[in-house]
Amino acid sequence: MPKVAYSDEERKRIREALITVGLKLMSKQGIQHTTVEQIYKEVGISRTFFYSFFSTKEDFVVEMLYMQQPRIVEYAKKLMEDDSLSWRDAVKTFLHSCCYGEKSGIAVLTVEEQQLIFRRLSKESYKAFREKQRCLFGKILECFGIKASDEKISLFTNLSLTAMIVRRAIPDTLPLFVPEVADETVEFQINTIVDCLEKLKAQENMTEN
Repeated sequence: MPKVAYSDEERKRIREALITVGLKLMSKQGIQHTTVEQIYKEVGISRTFFYSFFSTKEDFVVEMLYMQQPRIVEYAKKLMEDDSLSWRDAVKTFLHSCCYGEKSGIAVLTVEEQQLIFRRLSKESYKAFREKQRCLFGKILECFGIKASDEKISLFTNLSLTAMIVRRAIPDTLPLFVPEVADETVEFQINTIVDCLEKLKAQENMTEN
C-alpha cells in the first residue's frame, strides 16, 4: 500500500529536496523549460504530493529564489575572502557567475519568466519579494565593503539585473541584438558595474579618512 502519512521531519526533508532539484534544473535549462513533473519525479514523489507543498509552479519558483539567496551571499563572502583574488577580480567573478547561472548553479529569471511569475503574485507577495530582493542586494554590497543605502541598493540591483537579463535574452527575446558579441557585451557591462562600485567604495574610504 502507498504511504499516505509523513512525519514533519520527512515533509521538511522532501520540501528541501524539491527546492534543491528545482534549483539544479532551473539554473541549467531555465524556469520556462523546467516542468513540475521533472522536479517531483526526480525527488520520487507524486504530482499530488508536490502540490501539497506548493499550490502553483509560480509559488514554487518564488520560494526557490528565496532559498538560494543565502547561498548567493555566502558565495560573495567566499570570493571576497579569497586571498588569491583582488577586490575587483572577486566582484567580477561574482557577477560573471550570476550572468552565467547555468554554469554556476544560480537560477536567474528571464524577462518572460519575470512577467509570468509576477502577473500571478498577489500585492502582498510582490511586496514581500521586493523586500527580500532589496535585502539580498544590500547584503551583497556589504560583502563588497560598500555601505548599503537605499539609493546604492537600487542602483546595484538594476545594473546587475540588466547584465543578467541581457545575457539570457540574446538572441531570443532581443532579436535585434548581435548574438556573436553577446559575451563581449556582458563583459563590458560587468566591467562598468565594477567601475561604478569601485568608485562608490573609494568615495566612502575618502569620507571615512
